[in-house]
Amino acid sequence: MAQQTLLSDIEIAEALTELPDWTRSGDALVRTVEAPTFPAGIDLVRRVAEVAEEADHHPDIDIRWRNVTFSLSTHSAGGLTALDVALAHQIDRLC
Repeated sequence: MAQQTLLSDIEIAEALTELPDWTRSGDALVRTVEAPTFPAGIDLVRRVAEVAEEADHHPDIDIRWRNVTFSLSTHSAGGLTALDVALAHQIDRLC
């Protein structure tokens, strides 16, 4: 993966206007999804895993019963990049 450029605070704020279910938490974009059932939450994680693998950009995922929290940050760049915004949009399409 090529080196990614960190987004400015203004760029992150602009991106969040198009990602209403996401919030910024430090150097990450975060969204929690409440699935209708535990198996549905696991299936969502599986589908996100496929998209993330294709993009070679992997979220941190926390599963707590029906609540699945995705946290996106480009660790190699030390913060938020366009990769995180793109993956957030892809996750939104899967939810």
